[in-house]
Amino acid sequence: MAEQFYTVASDSETTGEDKSQPSFPDVAVGIDIGTSKCSVAIWNGHQVELLKNTRNQKGMRSYVMFKDDTLSAGVTGGAAKENAHEERDILSGSAIFNMKRLIGRMDTDEVVQASKTLPFLVQTLGIGVRPFIAALVNNMWRSTTPEEVLAIFLLELKALVEMHLKHPVRNAVLTIPVAFSRFQQTRIERACAMAGLHVLRLMPEPTAVALLYAQQQQQLVHDNMGSGIEKIALIFNMGAGYCDVAVAATAGGVSQIRALSGCTAGGEDILQNIMRHVLPNFDGIYAGQTMDRIKSMSLLRIATQDAIHRLVSQESVEINIDLGNGHMVSKVLDHSEFEQVNRAIFDKCEKIINQCLADAKLVPEDINDVILVGGCSKIPRIRSLVLGLCKKEVSYKNIDALEAAVSGAALEGAIASGVNDPSGSLDLLTIQATPMNLGIRADGDSFAAIIPRNTTVPARRDMLFTTTHDKQTEALIAVYEGEGERAEDNHLLGYFKITGIPAAPKGAVDISVCMDIDAANVLRVFAGVVKPQGPAIPPFIEVRMPTLDDGHGWCGQALAKMYGKTLDLAVLPKKLQP
Repeated sequence: MAEQFYTVASDSETTGEDKSQPSFPDVAVGIDIGTSKCSVAIWNGHQVELLKNTRNQKGMRSYVMFKDDTLSAGVTGGAAKENAHEERDILSGSAIFNMKRLIGRMDTDEVVQASKTLPFLVQTLGIGVRPFIAALVNNMWRSTTPEEVLAIFLLELKALVEMHLKHPVRNAVLTIPVAFSRFQQTRIERACAMAGLHVLRLMPEPTAVALLYAQQQQQLVHDNMGSGIEKIALIFNMGAGYCDVAVAATAGGVSQIRALSGCTAGGEDILQNIMRHVLPNFDGIYAGQTMDRIKSMSLLRIATQDAIHRLVSQESVEINIDLGNGHMVSKVLDHSEFEQVNRAIFDKCEKIINQCLADAKLVPEDINDVILVGGCSKIPRIRSLVLGLCKKEVSYKNIDALEAAVSGAALEGAIASGVNDPSGSLDLLTIQATPMNLGIRADGDSFAAIIPRNTTVPARRDMLFTTTHDKQTEALIAVYEGEGERAEDNHLLGYFKITGIPAAPKGAVDISVCMDIDAANVLRVFAGVVKPQGPAIPPFIEVRMPTLDDGHGWCGQALAKMYGKTLDLAVLPKKLQP
């Protein structure tokens, strides 16, 4: 089959909301872009249907291959049954993958730094700007961006869906990790726009699973097999790139997210740990991206990945491989050694599960069902860890671990598209929650959270601040998102100034900062003077966040260098408004 040519529009040319396009009475598709695998599903009028590619595969590899002047994505080839030759092609330097791990991250990010050992070019300057990535084409590195790679992939995925449905597709619901910042979400939306897709919703992956669980519980009630009382589920989702946990309370088709927690720990980290374990001089051998090193690294990656998969069902596995240039690996790996090497990752998983239970104000005995999803949920240590923490013998069996998230996204796509189902299968509602704190910098470099994590969405919160200097007439509003106590430990979303503050002694002027998240998850920040009153008070300012496009590190440092504490604000205690 000849490779196709693709043209990707720039985000300035295609916004995803182009009104000139003809409208079709179609249903939004659900898309789960995984770090390693992707799937797409749609409500077919009766149930969720996962679409297959030309190789009859539901799970498609998340990569884009650059060859000469042609591009091809994993939509049309390579999945669970790919042969070794295809896998070597993917790892030859000509393919970009792990887009989900790289998109929207700066070059100071730990995930980006760890990605330098991938078999394509990832360069960083360590100054808080976008990393440089490139694929090997005709013995030359061709630069690209994670957004462009994802757009190419989505374009091919869109073509697959349109071939199946026999009409154009415009709208989509995509799943995202809980740990995704709002800036990363804008990068996903931009990639979709470049591919001609309008994003109706970005759903945290466990939230999508919770919606599917709610439908199943509702169906049990309809079939007189369920009690209809509230059930609480802990959803643990771990794939190749991320680990997410959610606690959801479900009754009558309504699923309320009580708590969300996530981190960047996944199968890719497990793979990297084992590669370094079986080859102690890993970093020294693979310092620099030469052709020989890429080939050698690919061999090691394939062998290690295969060993990890076999270890799921075996007590121990052998890894024997000749990496060339005199480097040999001959190692027997058992469960005990595997768990010891990846102990830090399992500790992260335990931490976010405990945090989620604490945030939801629940104890393990309150959990009715434990739902394990994602490729890493098959790892014995992961299963025993989650079930042990929740004090359960078995996990919930009625959900496919690899299809749950995309199925939930397809349900949300049908609901958001206004589809009515006579059987009541779409009489569902998910009450979402904010996964991270949202606030501003105040009191020096402290982070004042205005909307705490796990606040029900839509949400609107106000907090009062005051000036820190006599005759202060301006204030800098720097908006952050995250869990750190200091502002610099969080994601900088944007900033703006309030001007025209009445000159007065410090602490005499009250400044209100309001944050509003609407049902579409759009964040707006309002700020202005509320005291003292008078004709000279300037109007409030409204800013939609995020405003930053790039260079988070530079922006934060530049703000500190330029203004220091001269435009700082202080929190007025006990003035948080409901």
